[in-house]
Amino acid sequence: MILSPVRDPRLVTIRRGGSLTDAHHHALALWAAACAEHVLSLFEVERPDDQRPRQAIAHARAWVRGEVRMMEARAAGGHAMGAARDLRGAARHAAYAAGQAGVVAHVAAHDLGAAAYAIKAVRAAAPKSDSDAAGRAECQWQRDQLPEPVRELVLDDQRLRNDICWSVFDC
Repeated sequence: MILSPVRDPRLVTIRRGGSLTDAHHHALALWAAACAEHVLSLFEVERPDDQRPRQAIAHARAWVRGEVRMMEARAAGGHAMGAARDLRGAARHAAYAAGQAGVVAHVAAHDLGAAAYAIKAVRAAAPKSDSDAAGRAECQWQRDQLPEPVRELVLDDQRLRNDICWSVFDC
C-alpha cells in the first residue's frame, strides 16, 4: 500500500479539482521513470527476455512527450507489475518500481511507489549487513534527481507517506 486513503490535492491535477499542473505531473512521471530505470537491471538479470518493465518506463516518458495516451501508459505499468508476480526479492521490487512509474500518468501519487520499490530493490540486492546503507544511498540518489519545481512537494509527500511506504524514505 503506497497510497493514502485521503488523496492529497497537491497530487491531483487541476482538471480533477486538485492543484497539480500538467508540467509538474510530467516532472513527477519523469522522476519516477528515472528511479525505476536506476534499478531495472535487477529485474533484467533475472528475466532478460521480459521487456514489460522496460516498456512501462518507456511509456511513462512517451506519455510526458504526448506520444501515448494515459491509458496506454497505465496499461504498460500494469503489465510491468504482472511481470513481478512470480518473482521475489530485488527483481520483484524492480518490476514493481517500473510498474508504478508507468501508472504515474494515471495517478501522480504513484511517483513515490516507483521510488519506494526502487529502494526496496536495492536493499534486497545488497548483502544483509549493507542493506540499510544501500537503501539510504538509493534514497539520496533519488533526491538528487528531483526536479526543482517538484522537489519540496516530493520531500513533503515522502515525510507524510513514509510510514505506508515501508519507512524507506528515512535517509
